[in-house]
Amino acid sequence: MTKERIDAASAYLKDRIKTPDLLIILGSGLGDYADTFTDAVKIAYSDIPGFPKSTVPGHAGQLVVGEKHGKTVAVMQGRFHCYEGYTPQEVVIPVRTLMKLGCKKMLATNAAGGVNAKFQPGDLMIITDHINLAGFNPLTGPNHDDLGPRFSDMTYAYDKVLRQILMDGASELQIRVQQGIYCLWSGPSFETPAEIVFSRTIGASAVGMSTVPEVIAANHGGMRCAGLSCITNMAAGMLDQPLNHEEVLETGKLAAEKTKLLIDYFVSRV
Repeated sequence: MTKERIDAASAYLKDRIKTPDLLIILGSGLGDYADTFTDAVKIAYSDIPGFPKSTVPGHAGQLVVGEKHGKTVAVMQGRFHCYEGYTPQEVVIPVRTLMKLGCKKMLATNAAGGVNAKFQPGDLMIITDHINLAGFNPLTGPNHDDLGPRFSDMTYAYDKVLRQILMDGASELQIRVQQGIYCLWSGPSFETPAEIVFSRTIGASAVGMSTVPEVIAANHGGMRCAGLSCITNMAAGMLDQPLNHEEVLETGKLAAEKTKLLIDYFVSRV
């Protein structure tokens, strides 16, 4: 059961890392932000009992915990997805493990496809809310009361104060940012043009295949969350051209420096 895996992972990490003030889930192309930490401890996911193993190109697959701006920060260099074959409950094991160790805040970053016609590849989008169209939820199944309540409120899934810190950082650093709703599809195939029209019709600004399970689990456990998407491409049907993962990685690399600057501002102010 995933509860036993969370307990095993937290027991393993407890004597190896300090209690993090903040957890950051780094999306594609952002992994080297953790190289700026001092007193960093790096632990491969494969060495942590109970953790899944990352299989996605561009994801390093390790947990890094170190000091930055006077805070202890935990970074996931690579995340897990249901399209890899993991259950939603397995995908959120790392987030729940860090919560069990006392971490109270999370910044989740991702690569996303733009649905809003005003967006451009390379834009950053501060997530204000999400829509879950993937058909799964990590809270499905028996509830463990020590992890959170049976019915979890999602009214403020993306904390207003944390979102404002990102907005302030973008203004100070003169980084172009958007705000919008992130829509989760299960993947790994990209969405069809019809699915993108549907997503836009119901209010989405961007689509992707991650983040929502972690945010649901974090809110379930009382963790405050912020989310930041890099718009790496315009979603299917927005432009008359096919999509591919290499495009996502390449645009992510081009936008990585400004994204890391905004992340660093967030860490310094949170």
